[in-house]
Amino acid sequence: MVSTQKRWLYIAMPIFFFWFFGQIDKLGISIVQTDPGFLNDLGLTGSSANAKIGFLTFIFMVAYAVSNVFWGFVIDKLGARKTALLGVAVWTATMVMAGMANSYEMFMWSRIILGIGEGMMIPVSGKFIASWFNRNEIGRAQASWITGNYLGPAIGAVFLTLIISTLTWHASFFFLALCNLLINIPMFLFLTRNKPEEHPGVSKEELAHIRKTESFDKSVTKQNFAQDFRFWIVWFGMVMASFLFFGISIWLPTYLVQAKNFDVESMTGITSLSWMFALGFVLICGFLSDKTKRPSLLATILFILCATFLTVASTTSIPIIAGLCLGLAMGTMGGVFHLSNLFIVKYSTKETAGRAAGLMGFTNIFGGLASYVMGWMRDLSGGDFGPSIILMILVAGLGFIAYLFTLKKEAEEVNLLNKELERQGLTDYSA
Repeated sequence: MVSTQKRWLYIAMPIFFFWFFGQIDKLGISIVQTDPGFLNDLGLTGSSANAKIGFLTFIFMVAYAVSNVFWGFVIDKLGARKTALLGVAVWTATMVMAGMANSYEMFMWSRIILGIGEGMMIPVSGKFIASWFNRNEIGRAQASWITGNYLGPAIGAVFLTLIISTLTWHASFFFLALCNLLINIPMFLFLTRNKPEEHPGVSKEELAHIRKTESFDKSVTKQNFAQDFRFWIVWFGMVMASFLFFGISIWLPTYLVQAKNFDVESMTGITSLSWMFALGFVLICGFLSDKTKRPSLLATILFILCATFLTVASTTSIPIIAGLCLGLAMGTMGGVFHLSNLFIVKYSTKETAGRAAGLMGFTNIFGGLASYVMGWMRDLSGGDFGPSIILMILVAGLGFIAYLFTLKKEAEEVNLLNKELERQGLTDYSA
């Protein structure tokens, strides 16, 4: 068995660490921006400081989303392995650049270049998984990057807080550069290859297992995803989810410290727990989606839960409840992200999945916009988070309303499937 499971070591493990450290590089700014030394060194004080802080994430997300197009051509030319190595090298350089920054402008350029470097994460991961795993393993293979996606910030929040408190904010970026240099780059260099046929460690039995579903995949035909109105509802839902997820995740540590007077240790604990909430919702939604075959219904429920948690956070006078509710609201959007990945597969083909994923990836810009808008609203309201939270409640409501239009057709599809199962004498989807 071990000799036919090497793909999990050669591909799944590098992808896990790829996302683990990539997400810390991307979202560690939420921890760093709570440090008074960082704010003073970069001149992030005064009446417009919060908008400038939010703009750092916005400009990163713009670079991240736009660069997806560029990286698609690079992957076709160089392959996933060399593209990953090139991208991680860019990350490493930007971490060093950020650690050496002595002005807001220099730090901003480091975030722009980091966004360009990280734009290849989804295409690279998708290319590796499509090449190395058969159709029946795609869900488990995707779990490798989804787990790293949420565990990275959860654990990273603790380490970054520790480094900043014992050394300086500069050291946190040098630490991340070192992790990329010593872990990510060697893994892609020594473990991965573009295709299993090129890897000397892959046996003939494992290669046959990887390729055995290709003939079935080619026989399946689907309509163009752009012709299914539900794809565009999912796209709109992703816009709302991105706005909510990144708006909360970027500002949560600042909210806990400045609005609720949490100490650094408590702030770190709730921030880390919030990312674990997101991972929990991902796992729960994956299980329930397979069981019920109702992902649209699940997404509708998640938006309602998000609005509920945000409402409680905005009305409660108990700081710990407010912090936990914001973390749970963020977690629900992690579940929506996971369901959206399932929708990409459902509404597209192998030939169109890249374009469908690219359109979904573009919604990250709205996550960056949320960070800027929330900072701008804080400046207008004298540092109050109240108006920003009310805005997010409205956004969650829009996501809920959009998904309502998918429920009827989804229910009809499930009823048809139930009838077919009954006709065959089966009573369970997993049969």
